[in-house]
Amino acid sequence: MKHFDPRKTIGILLSATVLATATLAPALAEEPKMGGTIIYANNSGPGQLDPQMSASLVELEVEAHIFESLVSMDENYSAQPMLAESYEISDDGTTFTFHLRKGVKFSDGQEMTSADVKATYERYAEVSPGKGTLADVKEYRTPDPYTFVIELNKLNAVFIDQLKTPVYPLYILPASQRNAPPRGIEVIGTGPFKLGEWVKDSHLVIEKNPEYVPREDAEGPTGYVGKKTVYVDGVRYNFLPEANARVAAMQTGEADITTSLPLDLAKRLEGTEGVVPVTVFPYCQQYLIVHSSNPPTDNRLIRQAIRTAADVDDLILASGEAANKNFSMVYPNGEYFIGEDNAGWYDGGDPEKAKALLKEAGYNGEEILLQTNTNYDYMRDSIIVLAEQLKAAGMNVKLDVTDWTTNASNLQSGNGGWNVSTTSFCSNPILGPQQWETMIYNFPHIENNEKLDTAYAKFYSSLDLPDRVAAWKDIEAEVLDGAYMIKVSDRGSNRALSTDLKGFRPYNINIFWDMWLDR
Repeated sequence: MKHFDPRKTIGILLSATVLATATLAPALAEEPKMGGTIIYANNSGPGQLDPQMSASLVELEVEAHIFESLVSMDENYSAQPMLAESYEISDDGTTFTFHLRKGVKFSDGQEMTSADVKATYERYAEVSPGKGTLADVKEYRTPDPYTFVIELNKLNAVFIDQLKTPVYPLYILPASQRNAPPRGIEVIGTGPFKLGEWVKDSHLVIEKNPEYVPREDAEGPTGYVGKKTVYVDGVRYNFLPEANARVAAMQTGEADITTSLPLDLAKRLEGTEGVVPVTVFPYCQQYLIVHSSNPPTDNRLIRQAIRTAADVDDLILASGEAANKNFSMVYPNGEYFIGEDNAGWYDGGDPEKAKALLKEAGYNGEEILLQTNTNYDYMRDSIIVLAEQLKAAGMNVKLDVTDWTTNASNLQSGNGGWNVSTTSFCSNPILGPQQWETMIYNFPHIENNEKLDTAYAKFYSSLDLPDRVAAWKDIEAEVLDGAYMIKVSDRGSNRALSTDLKGFRPYNINIFWDMWLDR
């Protein structure tokens, strides 16, 4: 039986975090101030706040402040207990026993117990696109109010890593939400903030949660875990789709912090009094997503022709983003990085070769619908340039520009008639193969792929890392060679914050606990 208690490691992890953020967060040497509202210039509002249905960053960023999970990620993206006090894993890797923290309350004042955890997991297994994580669960047990046991049908070597997922997160909901329809929950969580006013297409406010019970066995926050302290009264998310409007809000003092900005606009803030430009890198990876169940891109050769026509340098230039070229679905130097740049998978830029693939596929001018949105400039501009690249290869291309909420919903559901779209994945490249699985199958809408199914089965049943690495190599090869997803780049995130805003920690999302306003 392996036992994990966070108190033995959290101090080391926090020390690493302090070193990484010292220049941006002199907070540790200053006395935090209470009160005030942080104004966040965000690019879009969430479509909904049911975490079990959420993969969009604008939803996940809000939810991370309202909800918490049994285990989550520290600053190094490693799994650490959050609502669990500790956990144990049986020697055969099939039984996981979570000892829950006592006295944790939901924002409505009710204490969280194992009944809430069990109800959350049962609902997740029924409604979430990420339900594959729980597909091998044999049984849930709640021997007492503070113990939750998961027994699997078979060994899963990375099950704890799956549970920390920040995409379709396993945030604990009250048992009263057990039968709530998808996207239909009451927004009640155990997190340091609670939902306040929400005006669609305008703004959203999260307020300090007076019922929040922080971990007292940690010195401070690290990633999504540790001891979280809320100094401000709330955070107001102002939805500003135009990047120029977000820059103007920083210049006039109407915002304290921004979401990502195009590189050229971020540079305009250099030298602006009271404003600090910040680049967080690595941040996300951009991909072209190809709908593999919708004609004509259900044809592998046509997908490969699209990949072959795509010129990555031009797509990066069009995006206006700080970005690096990288053929892989993980970052260099990571344990799953395959040190072989297969040029056939990346940066084609060859319209003539693409034409030959189209001919071999029997392509006869069928329409290829490219869908993008107005909220993310880099997505819109990349797809516009891709349209011209595909036209040069002889494809009949139609462009559909909608809002991000619709675009994101269509990516997940497969609706909307699209063939190619683009988005970014932020946690997946860092967290590895188990984090990629849901995205790989769901976004390109892959069905009945024996190569992927076999490779993932090997991955989950392999206790030895070299065997899991070999399985990932097969997975990555199939995804990229089959052009289900087409890699564009590794992106950085250009943001800006007011010099009055203290405690900023560079991370995938802007985290507002342990931040304050020095005014």
